[in-house]
Amino acid sequence: MNQQQVAIIGAAGKMGNRISGMLSQDPAYALLHVESGEKGLAALKERGVEAVASEEAMRAADVVILAVPDTLIGSVAREIVPQLKPGAMVVCLDPAAPYAGELPERPDITYFLTHPTHPPLFQDWPDLEAQRDYWGFGKAPQSIVNALVQGPEEDYARGEAIASQMFGPILRSHRCTLEQMAILEPALSETVALTCVDTMREAMNEAIRRGVPPEAARDFLLGHINVELAIWFGALDWQVSAGAKLVLDEAKKQVLKEDWKDVFEPERIKQSVASIVSGGKRTTKT
Repeated sequence: MNQQQVAIIGAAGKMGNRISGMLSQDPAYALLHVESGEKGLAALKERGVEAVASEEAMRAADVVILAVPDTLIGSVAREIVPQLKPGAMVVCLDPAAPYAGELPERPDITYFLTHPTHPPLFQDWPDLEAQRDYWGFGKAPQSIVNALVQGPEEDYARGEAIASQMFGPILRSHRCTLEQMAILEPALSETVALTCVDTMREAMNEAIRRGVPPEAARDFLLGHINVELAIWFGALDWQVSAGAKLVLDEAKKQVLKEDWKDVFEPERIKQSVASIVSGGKRTTKT
């Protein structure tokens, strides 16, 4: 069997470590661990993993996985992409940098994008360990979303296979475009969902500030979130009361701006991803 040579850049980080552990279980992949700096190299050594020099890894790599922060992907990609052999695949783990145009032009290589959905709220868990695997570190099943950003169609299956091994066990694998993945993150999961989650925590803290016992506020909120999500997303065949619907209709006018869905407009998404890849130092011009 011909092994694919897979270089993991940022192999000592949390994501790089997880990817390395998962891919090492599949004999189809031979791993090349790439790190820079004393701290990263020391972390690899502590794990008993031998680091490979970046130049050597890039010459050999069939696949390169960029397990580095969004703010570094552009600079790292500009350094390593010219060194790759024709037909090599570069795998990104987040849509921000590709959507922001941070990947250098080179038509003879493949750019593949994958991102885990994380384990879902409503799932029949096999055990308590899986139930508490909130991120998806191999104990609980999760889905993945993928995009073939650039490259021959047959490379989609190659990228999907790598992504499935990295983030398994897999519930479902979804194919999207780069633009659709940018709608999912940051617009849907961060701009909207994370904002609502943070607002709920702020609301709980406000209830506590106004005299509600902290444990009562937390139990009350988390229990209601659980049942409300189950109803709204179809996991529970139930309806909230007429009074709750009335409160909802009135409150949305106060809590949300009428034009809040503008966050899904392409220009707003471009602003978000530009801020992400720059670490908040700039935004795109409209």
